[in-house]
Amino acid sequence: MAREQGLGLDALVDVLKAAGEPTRMRLLALLAAGDLTVTDLTEILGQSQPRISRHLKLLAEVSLIDRYQEGAWAYFRLKGEGAGVALVRGLLSAANADDAVLTRDGERLASLKLTRSEKAQAYFSRNAAEWDELRRLHVSEADVEAALKEMVGPEPVDGLLDLGTGTGRILQLFEGIYQRGVGVDASRDMLAVARANLDRAGITKASIRHGDIFNLPLDGRQFDLVTIHQVLHFLQQPEAAIAEAARMLSPGGRLAIIDLAPHALEYLRDDHAHVRLGFSRQTMTDWLEKAGLTVEQAVDLTPDTDRDRQLTVTIWLARDQRQASAFDTPAGKRALAHAGRT
Repeated sequence: MAREQGLGLDALVDVLKAAGEPTRMRLLALLAAGDLTVTDLTEILGQSQPRISRHLKLLAEVSLIDRYQEGAWAYFRLKGEGAGVALVRGLLSAANADDAVLTRDGERLASLKLTRSEKAQAYFSRNAAEWDELRRLHVSEADVEAALKEMVGPEPVDGLLDLGTGTGRILQLFEGIYQRGVGVDASRDMLAVARANLDRAGITKASIRHGDIFNLPLDGRQFDLVTIHQVLHFLQQPEAAIAEAARMLSPGGRLAIIDLAPHALEYLRDDHAHVRLGFSRQTMTDWLEKAGLTVEQAVDLTPDTDRDRQLTVTIWLARDQRQASAFDTPAGKRALAHAGRT
């Protein structure tokens, strides 16, 4: 395995200058724990918004943090990789666990996350009855998740993208195999639920983004695995969403789609906003092939004898057919990124 390239002298000094200030080190410690807004950070640190924004700008200039927009809000987090980030993580690990300032920051962060979780849970509870009704119509979620995990397999992946992430369950399900996870959803209420669930599970290597599944706020060819779980039947143009998902795949990457097989429950259109009453294997195969993917597996999960369960769930696993070069491997991507900064 290629050794990850370190920082040049000037870049090393720049990172140390940016991180070597008490407020900025506190910010880095907080952003290592997940996505936070400027408002969140001002509440925790008790400093003015212009001051916090100025510190964040300095950290962004040396590529230590990511910034992304979600409506009127901007979220920040510690970058997932890079020599500068590795250095910062080492510095944070050297901090005294009993330091009074960092301890107080951690307590305020925990309180903020608790408040965020309670708000998200209130929204989830208001809609739980509807979701439970839909789940009762098909094979259990545990069976679906077990089949999906078996199809995907245990091999590690560099990046996982979950489209229509909802509660963030897929990001939790595959937490053990990805280095970097991103969940995208159009509903800000569901994004709050997903963030709260990731906070509760202690997952900091996954982030949540607001976005349009037809026009994702991400660069293409970044992800080894993309998932679309029970989303396509809500869309007028599911084939366009598949094409956009395929654009996200690294060469040789895989797309997993979990959705309903064709059915005749017309009331789901009016009562639950289903646009499509399931998808045949042939239709899905045609869409995937048009997007440049080849179906490797398709599995039907059909209810056995329970008459209340009337829907079959199908899982399709398709692969991008472009050949991966040395720079399309996780190590190669890191080497190329470092080369671009030197």
